[in-house]
Amino acid sequence: MRPVPFFLDTFPRSRRPDYSRQRGELRVAVAIVGGGLTGCACASAFATAGVRVALLEADRIGAGATAASAGLLRQDFDGFFRESVDLHGLRTARHLWQSVRRASLDFAATLRRLGVRADLAPQDLLIRSQSIAEGARLDALATTKASTLQREYQARRDAGIEASWLTPRAVAAEAGLTGVAAIRVKGDALDPYRACIGLAAAAASKRAYVHERTVARRIRAGRKSVEIKTDGGSVIADAVIIATGGLPDDLRALRRHFDPTQAYAVVTESLPSAVRKELGKRTSALRDASEPPHILRWLKQDRVLFSGADQRPVPPRLREKAIGPRANRLMYELSTLYPAISGSQPEWAWDFVHYGSPDGLPVIGPHRNFPRHLFALGHGRHGAGVAWLAARVLLREYLGEPAKADEAFGFSRVL
Repeated sequence: MRPVPFFLDTFPRSRRPDYSRQRGELRVAVAIVGGGLTGCACASAFATAGVRVALLEADRIGAGATAASAGLLRQDFDGFFRESVDLHGLRTARHLWQSVRRASLDFAATLRRLGVRADLAPQDLLIRSQSIAEGARLDALATTKASTLQREYQARRDAGIEASWLTPRAVAAEAGLTGVAAIRVKGDALDPYRACIGLAAAAASKRAYVHERTVARRIRAGRKSVEIKTDGGSVIADAVIIATGGLPDDLRALRRHFDPTQAYAVVTESLPSAVRKELGKRTSALRDASEPPHILRWLKQDRVLFSGADQRPVPPRLREKAIGPRANRLMYELSTLYPAISGSQPEWAWDFVHYGSPDGLPVIGPHRNFPRHLFALGHGRHGAGVAWLAARVLLREYLGEPAKADEAFGFSRVL
């Protein structure tokens, strides 16, 4: 079992990009801290708009949480629309959810237009009414969850949010699961690492500066500019975009709003034909009703990616030791979902940390206490479309052309 993210490990080492460290003094219009999918999406969008950009990544481009993700380009948020309505009202909730759908569609079109080979292919998501713990039982709790899911579907439909309802019979035919209904959400699947390095290359082709192994040690905003100190020098910019998961020390005051969660994922060995016959059509990813949820995605070569087993972050010295037990737990939970998979072994297992916001939705925009800063935070499990959503919202903000409803993504929504 290889304890590294599947998408990173299966990309040829000889083809991985190698960008230089930042040295000396560099002056740009916008500095972007964080070279994951969101940072690279911002770099590409800003550079395409003619903005002089520098992208700073502490490690290697796309090799962190991006490569560790499930690679779903889903057209909704990972949550319940009804909860967004309860918190923010129907009008704001509808805007938030419709915006991520448009961003996901636009992101797919952008990757194709740029010629980024990220294995982009349709793969809808089925949000099913059972949790892993319930198995195939139809007891009172499972029935209640089915009813809750149906109300969620109706709320989405009434608000004009794209979704369709699958009866238990339809779910059985498509996913090989019995006694469970589901909401179908349109979407795609991709290789998140390939998408990330493709966007970085697109930004570099537009004369963006891309630097790896460059830690932003200190960020200081002044009246006319913001300065980012690195080990090798400094970057002076009109604005800085914070597109990291965890916040740097200069922004520690905001950390309490974005809780970290340590999650785990496994990828199975190639499943034999006899097993595959028990798994349905294998054309749609799955999300269950567990809290926290599990995500299942079908991969090439008849493999399964299965993620979940969330917990509070463990100390760095214990991370490697925790992967084995968590991988075993995930394989057990996968076998309760699909008994035919029982006995299959994981070939890859890894951990990653994602950050949630106070209301579970991403926070994108400026903060009144941090001048010349733009933020893209709290992406959680929402999928790759949120990266492009952040890039478009922040570009409009920087150009002084915000859309009327962009404020709904900002800090005023959650603070």
